[in-house]
Amino acid sequence: MQTHIVPVGFDYDRLIAPLVREQMDVDRVILLEGDVGSEANVEYSRQIAEKLEQDYINLLGAETERFVIEDVYDYDEAFEQAFELINRELDNDDDSESEVWVNISAMPRTVSFAFATAAHSIMVEREGDRDRIHTYYTVPEKYLETELAEELRAQIELLEDLQSTDKDDEQLEERLESARQLLSEFDERGTTIGAKEIDGSHVVELPVALFSNVEPFEEVILFTLGEHGEFESVSELAQQLARELGEEYTDSFRSKVIYNVDRLGPGGKGYIEQEEHGKSYRTRLSRIGELWVRAHSGKEDADGRLDLDLF
Repeated sequence: MQTHIVPVGFDYDRLIAPLVREQMDVDRVILLEGDVGSEANVEYSRQIAEKLEQDYINLLGAETERFVIEDVYDYDEAFEQAFELINRELDNDDDSESEVWVNISAMPRTVSFAFATAAHSIMVEREGDRDRIHTYYTVPEKYLETELAEELRAQIELLEDLQSTDKDDEQLEERLESARQLLSEFDERGTTIGAKEIDGSHVVELPVALFSNVEPFEEVILFTLGEHGEFESVSELAQQLARELGEEYTDSFRSKVIYNVDRLGPGGKGYIEQEEHGKSYRTRLSRIGELWVRAHSGKEDADGRLDLDLF
């Protein structure tokens, strides 16, 4: 079983042409859609997804599914969704030779990086499945933006010629001014304008999340931090763990927690960060630790399937 996971943006050729030209086996395709930009952009992307869905079926004979990514600029959510989706595809097939291919050519960079990093993290965690997971990118033969700009210049010249014979045509003047404005913005700023603020910042940090193998007791620590947030000290964390595990809080148990927190800390796996506070250390998940907890929460619906939004 060859499954391709394809985040859909505004591209068509790069999401299907390499599969056709390379004559790759494609049994199943999962298309991911998201709200990107204006209503017109969203509708255009949806049309691309619909065309891809039909052509994957007609040209490659592939089974297709479509999922929705609610917020394409939420890296953590995209990472979690990618992690669940790739693992699901690896686990759903009894064929040990089945493979998962992730196309990162389209969609906003947050989604592309999230899916690529999730795939790499799964390769680290599932060393035996490393050869079954692939990420790939396709380079376009040409970009249409500059050609569209040149065509717009030619249209402006035509409108100017028409205007010279009919200076009172208000609609003509309106279209000419609109075209000049758009071309001026393109010449000055390129294909995008401005820097959008997301969650109070203009910078969306993309953490490196190549997960390490986590021992069972380490998992309990991470999930406890994920549930309760920051602890004022490792001792406070140890007391909480003892209560949840039904164990007696002893010096031995506390030492066990300290040892495992150190292994999970900055000098180890990097899933926990600590801040000195008097004689104690405030203990909380690092950004990578938060991603690990989100990715391993195992959200499932009533049928035991991962909770992904089916289009």
